[in-house]
Amino acid sequence: MAVRFTILGSGSGGNCAYLEAGETRLLIDAGFSARQIRERLASIGRAPEGLHGILITHEHGDHVQGLGVLAGKLGIPVFANRLTREAIERQFAGVRLPFTLFETGSTFSLGEVEVRTFSIPHDAMDPVGFVLATAAGELGFLTDLGHVTRLILERVRSSRWLVLEANHDLKLLQEDTRRPWSTKQRILSRHGHLSNEAAAEVAAQLAEGGLRRIYLGHLSRDCNRPDLARRVVRARLDSIGATAIEVHDTSQETPCPTLDLVARPG
Repeated sequence: MAVRFTILGSGSGGNCAYLEAGETRLLIDAGFSARQIRERLASIGRAPEGLHGILITHEHGDHVQGLGVLAGKLGIPVFANRLTREAIERQFAGVRLPFTLFETGSTFSLGEVEVRTFSIPHDAMDPVGFVLATAAGELGFLTDLGHVTRLILERVRSSRWLVLEANHDLKLLQEDTRRPWSTKQRILSRHGHLSNEAAAEVAAQLAEGGLRRIYLGHLSRDCNRPDLARRVVRARLDSIGATAIEVHDTSQETPCPTLDLVARPG
């Protein structure tokens, strides 16, 4: 069974990824306009009409912007927990969205993908992370979280591929003149966003498992740089001898190259 994964874009202004496992086609978040998502899917030969569902981590605009058209007009099922659904419905007042609810911490199947959900600390109503289990292995999603708990580490420890937030460089954030101190405090809080250094520590704690590739996501345009985030995480992994784990940055402007995964025999 073919398994393909593409990060269509990731950053403070928009987040969306595509997973295809056999005949099952899913989006993880829809944080760009529906037009942008359509164009990015077209770049890999896919279209929104072929989607079987959209998994939502939380209700912030950079994760749900395209839902009104994708789900409201095309009728694509939206998978979210109850509090996230209620928050989204307030944002898209007057738009009927086809929600399917799950309880945070539950596991459910979507075609050939097993979806495992778990709570993460972020300043949203009920934000979640995902582990998506496929015939080729498990893919973890850890974006938009202020710190990583022991529970989170246990949930993603078996992932072969991981999307991990590396939102900001501490020095660049502290020196930033556009953000008021209150915003900086929110970003730095335990319900804010992971720094490059924090992401590096998470990567190091997961290195002894089956992890093969890390995608650094949700990079701030103003307070981070892809080369800087990659260098910090790479250096930490190298310091513990985890040289085989690949580290890739992501872009808000363009999709990452599609990762074709090989299903395990048996």
